[in-house]
Amino acid sequence: MSSSKRRGNPQRRAGSAEGSYQAAYDNPQFAELRRRHRSFVFPVTVVFIAWYFVYVLLAAYAHDFMSTKVWGNINIGLLLGLAQFVSTFAITILYVRYADRNLDPLADELRNTFEGASR
Repeated sequence: MSSSKRRGNPQRRAGSAEGSYQAAYDNPQFAELRRRHRSFVFPVTVVFIAWYFVYVLLAAYAHDFMSTKVWGNINIGLLLGLAQFVSTFAITILYVRYADRNLDPLADELRNTFEGASR
């Protein structure tokens, strides 16, 4: 494909796939969908990665704290390790709920707009 077509040559056919993708990308609703997605994903990712590194650093440098017995042979390190799995599942559940309420309706609207326009 020539570079003029990739850069948005106005002479390309309006019904071409490339033109459809560009029209969808330029749509304000698509920009809103991306904004909503990023407003959830980026902060949650930063918090989870920070939480993960705190756990790793504690495991590496705070042996006495991590080996503190809580109940029987259960120590803080084990509980925090299990909390990593719990937080992963919690984030997944939260994202599914967020997507159902905030992303999917807008995505469905966009899909209907562009599928209806292509028919």
